[in-house]
Amino acid sequence: MGKVAPIEIKVSCYAGYRGEETPRRLEFDHRHIKVHALLDQWLAPDHRYFKLRGDDGADYIIRHDTISMRWELIFYHCAPSGPHETMAV
Repeated sequence: MGKVAPIEIKVSCYAGYRGEETPRRLEFDHRHIKVHALLDQWLAPDHRYFKLRGDDGADYIIRHDTISMRWELIFYHCAPSGPHETMAV
């Protein structure tokens, strides 16, 4: 399987009391997803990563490029109750 380029997305965030942004809503491919749960987050030298569950029941991993300030979708997995779909980009 070939590698697919990350998908650029729009992300609405909430800045907490420390000023760090936490994703609250995603937009891509004419879809609007509210963040139901933040499952994990981690740092890399040039990116901040977030694993979350959307209000659609799917799991997402998104990353924020701290240099270009772009948000990208790098992983999507549909909930088991719906059609089975996994996308790693």
